[in-house]
Amino acid sequence: MEKVSSPSSSRRSAYLEALTQEIKKKLTRAVVSPAQTRNLLQDLFADIALEVDERAKDVLLSKEEDVISDEADTDGPLCFFDVLADYYVKVSERGKDILDLMVQLWSQSFASHIFSLLFHKWLFEVELENQEILLRYSSALVQGATNVFWIDIQTNTRRFQTLFRYLLEEVALEPTRLKKIPIQAQRELYLLLSRFIFFYNSVDRLDSFLRNFPEFPNAFLIGGAGDFLVIELTDQLQKLKVEPVLLHYLSQMKILQGMELRMTTSTRLKACLYSFTSPGGPMYPTRAVRHAAWDALDSLFPVGRYPRHLISLFFRLLYPWYWPSSCWNFVVSCIKAVLYSIVKLLFSRREKPRQI
Repeated sequence: MEKVSSPSSSRRSAYLEALTQEIKKKLTRAVVSPAQTRNLLQDLFADIALEVDERAKDVLLSKEEDVISDEADTDGPLCFFDVLADYYVKVSERGKDILDLMVQLWSQSFASHIFSLLFHKWLFEVELENQEILLRYSSALVQGATNVFWIDIQTNTRRFQTLFRYLLEEVALEPTRLKKIPIQAQRELYLLLSRFIFFYNSVDRLDSFLRNFPEFPNAFLIGGAGDFLVIELTDQLQKLKVEPVLLHYLSQMKILQGMELRMTTSTRLKACLYSFTSPGGPMYPTRAVRHAAWDALDSLFPVGRYPRHLISLFFRLLYPWYWPSSCWNFVVSCIKAVLYSIVKLLFSRREKPRQI
């Protein structure tokens, strides 16, 4: 007997088909109108990155079908690309025309962004025999994911966290899926995840992530998985310009404590953190960043902690224009410490009679 689809399932399929047709229309216009290609692709990227509104959720999130994970199952908003990525895995023929159009726009801005959002699941669920095409798709995925993750960093949001979590938990930590892409793409993917694993709060997966790290041909020069991770993190730290994001990274650095690293990697990490401890160029860190960098540095490298602070103080004395702000912050810190001690003493005295 032929299975009859429910009304909610039909509505959902029709809605997703309508979205697919709109995507195809914009991509077709981008192909035939080279002068408008960039703007059209940018608009399409913005559309699929939008959060699903309440009206659309009523259609897309069916209680009768376990098709799409709700917001509660993810640590970020449910966006249209989440829905469409699942759709193109389950009904792969619907995405074929879009892929054909994407290939024609391969070198355009935002093409890799769109591909990584719509086909990051499809790439690991289908069988592609042509290794050249597979490598092209894999490289586009890594490049597009890099671009959208940087958008999250620049805006200090986590709109694309579902993409990161899928690549980490369902690909990097699942050898059967990971081996579907060429070894070169596997290495690029791991380096990408290394740079953003702190930002997307996935340090709880760090041990298993390092255990599954692929082999690199230059490992005998650089070191093990931990060395590659730290090198990518130090490079990432030096590129960050958004203060809350930089503070977040520095607060997570303590997780590296006890990790076995080569001397060159350890020195590189120490130099990177130390560059954030003093005001002025080349990093021009704020006071909050300097203190966070000192905390990370003292935690990871406790040996030589006091000589480092003493040397830093000596160099601060060479720049008189920093003295007023340093003195003011010192006075404010002392006043706060005294007030905190007084309040703590008063509360402790109030608690004693109650205990008696």
